[in-house]
Amino acid sequence: MSKPPSRSDRAKAAAAQRSVAFIEDGMKVGLGTGSTAALMVRALAERVRTEGLTLTCVATSTRTADQARGEGLKVVPLDEAGWLDLTIDGADEFDADLSLIKGGGGALLQEKIVAAASDRMIVITDASKEVKTLGAFPLPVEVIPFGWTATQHLIGENLEEADVLGTEISRRMAGSEPFRTDEGNFILDLALVRIGDARKLSLTLNQIPGVVENGLFLGLCDAVIIGHGDGRVETRDLHTGTVHEESVLFEETDNIFRDL
Repeated sequence: MSKPPSRSDRAKAAAAQRSVAFIEDGMKVGLGTGSTAALMVRALAERVRTEGLTLTCVATSTRTADQARGEGLKVVPLDEAGWLDLTIDGADEFDADLSLIKGGGGALLQEKIVAAASDRMIVITDASKEVKTLGAFPLPVEVIPFGWTATQHLIGENLEEADVLGTEISRRMAGSEPFRTDEGNFILDLALVRIGDARKLSLTLNQIPGVVENGLFLGLCDAVIIGHGDGRVETRDLHTGTVHEESVLFEETDNIFRDL
């Protein structure tokens, strides 16, 4: 690496390292997308190599699938794997109820399908992603390219009646071209500032013609692992109401943080 890992990098690595301890031999595991999930995939691959675990993995994006296979993990389509034991993924925001905003990496559709097809979802993140109310991070909405401007107009009309503070909508770009998801769709990012009723907004958005899915993950996350720059991790379990703190030891090598 050209520079040492930041405190944020170390926090992500700590959360990622702790999360793979929940994976047991023989499990079918969903692998998330994003920088924190990438560290988790590396940590999981290391466990497989050193402990000889037999796992079946389902990736939430082409990017994650390529990485996981490159690390030596067995990756199959969700239809082949069937129901999953556990999915580990990151988040762009989470609140006290473990409601999430996801989709900053553009993989929200596959991420939501995989999470919904799992017995348990664990989110790995750092403390900066915790909010009192969702909405500071722009809400991604995946839309089909056909008639996308009409879809954007309809979304805007519905936002005027929604319990939000902002209504600005922008199409996500990749340089000079529109960003496209693995399914070839566009992403509209909604700058809402604050979302008063996330469940109602999610239902409203998904009823609009042209909308494929939105980045509100509600009732899907079971636990969150929050990493800190000093190697501490805090695990909050929604169902038991427990909070557990511990320290995770890992070596800050180029292998851990490469291409972060």
